[in-house]
Amino acid sequence: MDWYRKEIEEVFSILESSPYGISSDEAIKRISIYGLNRIEEKKKKSPFFLFLNQFSDFMIIVLIVAAIISFFLGEEMDSIAILLIVFLNAFIGFIQEYKAEKAMEKLKEMAEPEGTVIRDNEIKKIRVEEMVPGDIVLVEAGNIVPADIRLIEVHQLKVNEASLTGEAVPVEKIARALKEKHLPLGDRKNMLFKGTAVTMGRGRGIVVETGMRTELGRIAEILQETKEEKTPLQKRLTDLGKKLSIAFLLICAFVFLIGLLRGGEPLFLFITAVSLAVAAIPEALPAVITISLAFGAKRMVDENALIRRLPAVETLGSITYICTDKTGTLTLNRMKVEEIFWKGKIYKRDEIVIDGKGESLDKLSFFLKIVALSNDASYQNGKFIGDPTEIALLQLGMDSGIRKEEIEREMKRIAEIPFDSERKCMTTFHEWKDGRILSITKGAPEVIVSKSSRFLAVGGIEEIDRNLLTITNEKMAGDGLRVLGFAIKEWDSIPENLEPENIENDLIFIGFIGMIDPPREEAYSAVRLCKSAGIKPVMITGDHPLTAKVIAKKLGILEDDYSIITGAKLDVLSLAELEERVKEIKVYARVAPEQKLKIVKALQDKGEYVAMTGDGVNDAPSLKKADIGVAMGITGTDVAKEASDMILLDDNFATIVKAIKEGRKIYDNILKFIRYVLASNVGEITTVFLAPFFGLPLPLQPIQILWINLVTDGLPGIAFSSEREEIGIMERPPRNPKESIFSRGLGISILWSGLFLGLLTLLAQGIAIKLNLHWQTITFNVLCLAQLWHAFACKSFIHSTFKVGFLSNPLLFWTIIGTFILQIGTIYIPIFNKFLKTTPLSIPELLIMLLFSSLLFFAVELEKLLKRKRKI
Repeated sequence: MDWYRKEIEEVFSILESSPYGISSDEAIKRISIYGLNRIEEKKKKSPFFLFLNQFSDFMIIVLIVAAIISFFLGEEMDSIAILLIVFLNAFIGFIQEYKAEKAMEKLKEMAEPEGTVIRDNEIKKIRVEEMVPGDIVLVEAGNIVPADIRLIEVHQLKVNEASLTGEAVPVEKIARALKEKHLPLGDRKNMLFKGTAVTMGRGRGIVVETGMRTELGRIAEILQETKEEKTPLQKRLTDLGKKLSIAFLLICAFVFLIGLLRGGEPLFLFITAVSLAVAAIPEALPAVITISLAFGAKRMVDENALIRRLPAVETLGSITYICTDKTGTLTLNRMKVEEIFWKGKIYKRDEIVIDGKGESLDKLSFFLKIVALSNDASYQNGKFIGDPTEIALLQLGMDSGIRKEEIEREMKRIAEIPFDSERKCMTTFHEWKDGRILSITKGAPEVIVSKSSRFLAVGGIEEIDRNLLTITNEKMAGDGLRVLGFAIKEWDSIPENLEPENIENDLIFIGFIGMIDPPREEAYSAVRLCKSAGIKPVMITGDHPLTAKVIAKKLGILEDDYSIITGAKLDVLSLAELEERVKEIKVYARVAPEQKLKIVKALQDKGEYVAMTGDGVNDAPSLKKADIGVAMGITGTDVAKEASDMILLDDNFATIVKAIKEGRKIYDNILKFIRYVLASNVGEITTVFLAPFFGLPLPLQPIQILWINLVTDGLPGIAFSSEREEIGIMERPPRNPKESIFSRGLGISILWSGLFLGLLTLLAQGIAIKLNLHWQTITFNVLCLAQLWHAFACKSFIHSTFKVGFLSNPLLFWTIIGTFILQIGTIYIPIFNKFLKTTPLSIPELLIMLLFSSLLFFAVELEKLLKRKRKI
């Protein structure tokens, strides 16, 4: 339907709505008619097909075929046992993949955006997917348009529609109907389209299309081709898996050939070789990594950090710089007016507000009315709604006896020029009852002073004294106050040209208001923790340099008076010049969001890994460019959130530090799992590969090899994701993301512990044969139980397991204990004896087996002891 051609009354009639929207009950009915307002994703695999996919690996297919052939050749029991183990292995693989998928879906749900609607005659925040045709929606700069909307009212509204039309220049919107037929999307200026970004102003409109019926929904097929993003670690491990697969397959082929040369039975040897390949190839690694990252991201939500892109979890451990906003992130964002400068004098709050009840000084009432009129905050049902700065100004007026709604009846707001970060100010227009117009401009004090030619002094309006105003501003800022300037201008009628350069000049300066925004208590310790972890915190703020300096020194970010630079100076520096100084600068003041991009580039060019915070539309480029873009969950715009990797649900700097700590822990635990599983695989390969060279018979049956893979690789492996963080995790420097996963001795540790495991198993086999013991049962259990002991040893890279505690990770502990009991059951339970070709052991045999299986644990503990001594 050509909604853009219809008068708004006709749109209301068609959609059975009104300027006050629809009721919540009606919205529920409409969801059942129109469906949820979301773009349908490509259909996911059902759990059944996900399970079937576990059998798609070539080696598994070969093993199944070999087992079936074996069955028809009379080896029924062996074949059934092999097929059963393969099925159980597939079931565990399915559970892992299914959990990973569900965890990712949960994260996506948490990141679902919200929008503002009028329902039940109230302004409400609802999930975007719950919007229906007929809803009245409010949009403002920074919002992502939630549906296709026909505009009712606009105030300097501009929208970037590049995602739909390819046109990068923001489109200025109108509210009147357009009569031309077949207008292209870019010319439908009274429409907003789902997925586009509001860059300026605000507006109100009615939802006309949702979900797949929107213009965005029509091109959804293109979006559905987007592939799931893999983390760098997942890519490297997939590549590693391929290389290991080739190496292990060659070894398995060698085992098969050697067996044939020694007169072995071909089908048995073939099944053994294939079983060894299936067990040794670490095909589950990428899936386990996904689970670890996804579950880690889920834990971060409990710490108020919502991960939007999985690779961010991995990158967090590499961050060397955190470039953070001041207001609301390092501070509480609970503004309170402390001082007012008016007619040459600074008044303290106590002189304005008496006993907290609200008695205003007569001489300040004009200024307080100006402050109330140019305010976008409101007080509804006992609650303040709006930006914290605006709320502080509104509260000052209310505490002083000034009621905004009463003043607005005398001086109605008729137009506005919204705030933008480039101008650092905003202007509102108000009409007196006699028809005269007053414009009020407020913003950064130096900007307001520069746009003024006169000011209100004790004797009336005089030529501006810029020196006095600059000194006053610096004094207030030097006391740690956030300062706003106010100016006015009278007009005979509303100007036709509302461009800022035509309006915001030749103003009459009225005064300053100074607000305090105390630092967050937890920010002090978070800054200290950053420094101990080798991470440099940097403050970026639009505030005055003196205000920024006071807060930065309080928090310990700044230790001298020189590591600070202003946006004006930053503009003059070329990128190369900034790179020379960037590591010395701790505070950036009076910086525009666009300049953040320059800071990120300079740090990255110097080899640093940067986390950058932001909340506005103009922060999006720097958030995208940063290694970790961090958007504010409370004050952040939709555009900033869309560009980010992580959202702070509490807008708190300390949450970034907690997320970095969690990121380091997750990566450590992934490496612990890799160390454990690859050492186990090397041990299994070594055992079977070297046995012929020592003149020993084939140590393991095919079914035993598959069993070991099932109970040692599958079960304890996942439990590593629950391991606690390493002692002193935030007292070591960040990890370079380009370094090999086998660096810092991990590769050597995997190799020697795997070889040790294999040789230890062969030694146990040789001694058991020499002493005429049940050697195959002993060999099988030594290899299996040694891996369980090794899992305990892998709980820390350097600290003793006795110090870390066997019970520090209950999930791992009980998984190992459960697997141990199951493994002992393979010796003494008849059904296991039959399936796994084991024999009950005597007490001396059992003790020999337990002794040998524990030796790897003590060998790894000795390695860690030597590492600790080298560090001392």
